[in-house]
Amino acid sequence: MSDAREILPTEPTRRALTRPAGWLRLLPWLITAACFAYLYTRLDGAAAREGKSVVAYLAAVFTGVPWDRWLALMVPYSLFFFLIDSLVVWRVINWFNARVRYTDILPIRGSTYILSILNEQVGKGAMALYLYRREGVPGWQLGSSMLFIMFCEFLYLSSWATIGVALRWERFATIAPVFHWIPWITLGAAVIFALVLLYFRGAILPNHRLRDRPLLHAFRSANAWNYLVILVLRSPALLAAVAVYTLCLRLFGVPAEFGDMLAYLPVVFFGAATPGPMRSVAILLWVLLFPAYEGQMTAFGFVQHNFFIFFNAAIGLLFVRRANRELFGAKPA
Repeated sequence: MSDAREILPTEPTRRALTRPAGWLRLLPWLITAACFAYLYTRLDGAAAREGKSVVAYLAAVFTGVPWDRWLALMVPYSLFFFLIDSLVVWRVINWFNARVRYTDILPIRGSTYILSILNEQVGKGAMALYLYRREGVPGWQLGSSMLFIMFCEFLYLSSWATIGVALRWERFATIAPVFHWIPWITLGAAVIFALVLLYFRGAILPNHRLRDRPLLHAFRSANAWNYLVILVLRSPALLAAVAVYTLCLRLFGVPAEFGDMLAYLPVVFFGAATPGPMRSVAILLWVLLFPAYEGQMTAFGFVQHNFFIFFNAAIGLLFVRRANRELFGAKPA
């Protein structure tokens, strides 16, 4: 069994990691409030043009959706995403931490979706605890794998968002020039990625000791191929989302084409990564992308993103008993 000092951070470090500055805790709520305030002004204007209140206007949108057909699309997609997401976690853990079966990752990954409703990082922490208790792998090394997955997620989202902006460059310029910053963000991410590879290969600052810390274990072990594999493994989930979201949008009465959704959806997903409850930034982006359908897009964005979160949590409920048994019944090797 590994030394406890390698498993747990010191008390001051733990406090620094678990208690972010007050303004950082407040920022997601401010972003959410600003997004919903803007959405209300758009909805109020659209409702007034039809001589309705905002509530009546949105109610008409919701009652016009064939929800049985919508569920027939969203449930299989959510299950497919769960399998892909678990595959990514399984692949990273097997590279950098321990040999674990894919079927053993499914229950703990599903269970963490419940915790992720409140805090995504708590969910990742539960996964690290599970793998420590089951395999005896030091917690900081597992935390390193979670950081690696998060970094790959950013590279994946920014890369696809750049492809999306390029596909509809003029359209995004018409909506808001700020979208044209996304390729520059991706270029910056590519530079950082190159520096990270060179640093952990020892080509930059070869005598620097930061790279030896357990929290950076995955980055120290990874090569360019590992990053590429994660991006490729995640991509089928996005391509499936393009098809599903296009068909779902049509059920809301909005004409949508697969080519347009291939451009728009990665940008929306990139925006959805912005911290904040109820995926307010993603909902706002849908309204900006389809300005002639304020009500439909507000309802669509709210239902799509929040159903996805809560359905994933429902998947987790199926695995809670097994996950609890393995979390609190297993012992580290």
